[in-house]
Amino acid sequence: MVEGRIKPHREQVAEQERRDEQQRAFTRNQVFGLLMLAAAIVAWWLVHTNPRWIFPAGWWRL
Repeated sequence: MVEGRIKPHREQVAEQERRDEQQRAFTRNQVFGLLMLAAAIVAWWLVHTNPRWIFPAGWWRL
């Protein structure tokens, strides 16, 4: 519901700062979740792939 009164400038600024902080937290959490998903996909791929593709014969003699 929309408030019918005109808010003081300080109150408007405080509300905008709270919304900005919430948006930053949401974006940070979203990025962190996507990185966790990417790490899980890579981990699954490493477990289910042929080990010779990851560590070919003689890989330690680079």
